[in-house]
Amino acid sequence: MTKPLLVQSHGPEFTRILSVGAARGDLIVPNDELVGPIDSSDEWIQQRTGIITRTRASRDINAVDLATDAAREAVERSGIAPELIDLVIVATISNIQQTPSIAAVVADSVGANPAAAYDMNAACAGYAYAVAQADALIRTGAAHYALVIGAEKLSDVVDPTDRSISFLLGDGAGAVVIGPSEYPGISSTVWGSDGSKAGAVAMNHTLAEFRRGESEWPTLRQEGQTVFRWAVWDMAKVAKQALDAAGITSDDLAAFIPHQANMRIIDEFAKQLKLPASVVIARDIATTGNTSAASIPLATHRLLEENPELSGGLALQIGFGAGLVFGAQVVVLP
Repeated sequence: MTKPLLVQSHGPEFTRILSVGAARGDLIVPNDELVGPIDSSDEWIQQRTGIITRTRASRDINAVDLATDAAREAVERSGIAPELIDLVIVATISNIQQTPSIAAVVADSVGANPAAAYDMNAACAGYAYAVAQADALIRTGAAHYALVIGAEKLSDVVDPTDRSISFLLGDGAGAVVIGPSEYPGISSTVWGSDGSKAGAVAMNHTLAEFRRGESEWPTLRQEGQTVFRWAVWDMAKVAKQALDAAGITSDDLAAFIPHQANMRIIDEFAKQLKLPASVVIARDIATTGNTSAASIPLATHRLLEENPELSGGLALQIGFGAGLVFGAQVVVLP
């Protein structure tokens, strides 16, 4: 007896980012407001991180609110009817509820019901991971248009007295709409993890410990030197691999958009990659801070607002952080 053949889906050959939206926290927090509890100074923070101010959200604004605002702008700018969006992915580590997902709520809010919707946790690499997934799902025919969002309210997981990471973190969300393209708009993704260093950026306690009264509210901590060395040396190699996977060199780039972790890391990246002077480097960290999964789309949004001529050019984006996880790809800027 002949076995029946299954029908498998097939989609378009290429995809690209159609639009980008952003939402930053409503509060501008200068270094001077944070230095007391960590016995530091504005000069020390600027010298170590390049951060002058960071945006944070008021108490009644959550990650889902920031994600919704960014998504609405991205959908409006895309020109795609919301009901045609059948996939919503939110990269986040700061949803205050284990369930429901931010993605499902956003899908409903922007008019994309009944889109497939889920949150994913790859920390600072989350946006690059989500772009890779959206690209693959569209090209296999599992989705037609995707809304990809990086959204964080990291001020909820900050200990004001912690000197390792608290002064770095900000709140915000960035969103993009991804859809079919007549030309390649998203290259192969180079991604992975190194769980042997998972403790280098991690929560200091578990929710179970907190519930049992055995700890304070869990907050983020990092081993600064371990993260710096890993980011500068290992991630520069990943960035080069991403260029090779895309079939281009750094001379072909219009922009470089790394995760906004630290200005010193960004500067060292540029040296390692030997970026020509013509490549515009995203430095959104100076006034937004480190927003984990939201940092690359937020930086992309600002870069295009300030340099609209970059539209249509190639950008290398790379996310890296807690896990330790990493992801990089070259995209055509919308």
